[in-house]
Amino acid sequence: MFNYIIRRLLLMIPTLIGITLVVFFVMALSPGGLSARQETDQGLSPEGRKALEDYYNRRYGLNNPKYVQYAHWLNHISPIGFKDHGIGFPSQWNFGLKTPDFGDSSMTNRPVLDVMAEALPVTLLLNLITIPIVYSISIFAGIYAARHRGKTFDHVSGTTFLALWSLPTIWVGVMLLGFFCNETHLKWFPTAGLHDLMASRMRFLPSFVDGAFDRGNLFDFAWHLVLPIICLTYGGFAFLSKLMRATILENLSADFARTARSKGLSESAILFRHVLGNSLVPLITVAASILPALLGGSVIVERIFSIQGMGRLMIEAIFQRDRELVMGQTVIVSVISLLCLIVADVCYAIVDPRVSYE
Repeated sequence: MFNYIIRRLLLMIPTLIGITLVVFFVMALSPGGLSARQETDQGLSPEGRKALEDYYNRRYGLNNPKYVQYAHWLNHISPIGFKDHGIGFPSQWNFGLKTPDFGDSSMTNRPVLDVMAEALPVTLLLNLITIPIVYSISIFAGIYAARHRGKTFDHVSGTTFLALWSLPTIWVGVMLLGFFCNETHLKWFPTAGLHDLMASRMRFLPSFVDGAFDRGNLFDFAWHLVLPIICLTYGGFAFLSKLMRATILENLSADFARTARSKGLSESAILFRHVLGNSLVPLITVAASILPALLGGSVIVERIFSIQGMGRLMIEAIFQRDRELVMGQTVIVSVISLLCLIVADVCYAIVDPRVSYE
């Protein structure tokens, strides 16, 4: 197993190169070039536009061929490569270990790593809350529907999950904002962000101050999370619940389940001792892609609810033609996705003893 993990980690390197190569050339070959958005937004004169274009050409080496630009970017972010001493290439450059440099964001004029360090925890927090909710509902609903096949819960849950799976996230988010956040309707939840504007003055836990209820920073944070979490979870558990039900029903009719029944085991013992472990294998397969899918889905949710996470940051970086920021986020999301695939392979061996990587 250890050798397999090492091989998979080494295979991540060419995979990352392939992913970043495609994204880099899409950005480089987009109409107008890297600096088109900045020049258009600032409404510069022809002389000022020419000066700004020359600045971007010097800063990003846009006069060089596209493959040379990519090689320079790859060298900057790599922990092993040529150290640039500003003297010349390649004779005056030293090859060895160095500190990766993702460059500066042209949109914020700050280092890319600093910008992503603020946005990534927000998106990861949303997803780390979403995934346990999705799998808890999916496993429970799938098991219960399979054990009561053809009964009321099975029919009602199946219809409900199919309807939920059919609803677009963007439509659900807009409807939730329009009815649950609008002052003319219910106004149960806040419209944007993860904290109230006065959150810094709140206590951490809910309390009564001078006879008035203060919901506290923790409760205020949870209150802001309700609608975004709903948008991120309903599609996931709607699909996985149906998958769990189908897998359990298939395994209940398998030979090993019939053998267990012939030995006199109860249906509960057959389900939880023999069937459940095999039924989790398809969910592990889906789990390898659910975190990257949630990162992609958070683009819509963060945009709708004005959450400053990786999704919204990616959209703004693309609109602003911020190549360094787009490439930095591409690397982060790609690494997370590839690590999820490795974790899924390890979980296969844990759940199913028949799986071996030796």
